[in-house]
Amino acid sequence: MEETIAGTEAAQIPTRRGESLLETAVRYAEERHWDVFPGTWLEAVDGVQRCSCGDAVCAAPGAHPARDDWATQATGGATGVRRMWAKQPSASILLPTGRTFDALRVSESAGFLALARMERMELDLGPVTLTPDRRMHFFVLPGAGVKVPDLVRRLGWAPASLDLTVLGEGTYVAAPPTRVGSWGAVQWACRPTAANRWLPDAEELISALAYACGRDR
Repeated sequence: MEETIAGTEAAQIPTRRGESLLETAVRYAEERHWDVFPGTWLEAVDGVQRCSCGDAVCAAPGAHPARDDWATQATGGATGVRRMWAKQPSASILLPTGRTFDALRVSESAGFLALARMERMELDLGPVTLTPDRRMHFFVLPGAGVKVPDLVRRLGWAPASLDLTVLGEGTYVAAPPTRVGSWGAVQWACRPTAANRWLPDAEELISALAYACGRDR
């Protein structure tokens, strides 16, 4: 069953009622061929949701790697996914970038402005996440980190002047429905579908994203 969040353009968020984090992680591995790995999780401490890492002021409670070797832990195999989440069913779902996809990170306001512009341009989008800290991640083909700075310069912007970051090898994104402390859950602003299985290149989206980030400054 799917639910839609009203009031946000192009913000269909698919959920399956009763689906566990394990089942969702397996779907990402089997249906999208994404590597996944379990992160930290939330624990109730004196009625307050705290990160399992034990840091009372954790910057991303319940939504960051639990181990230093997370990059080697990540797997796209359903058997490995089931084994890892069997150990901690409440673990967050994290996706390493720089493998099957990179992510272009912008502010929520710039992201929705860019989505509207991309729709008018009839661009083919990949999945896009929306996080509780009001950031959006546009999934693109790997290798974006090498291309984006030069592409931004060609558009007349200094890369450092825009709130636009490329997440590639060595980084990760939290996947829906991972919860981040008491702030809420990561959601899909543009859900994964059969139609967007083939991801766009960063070059196809950078004009709309740079324009939106420039307007959002």
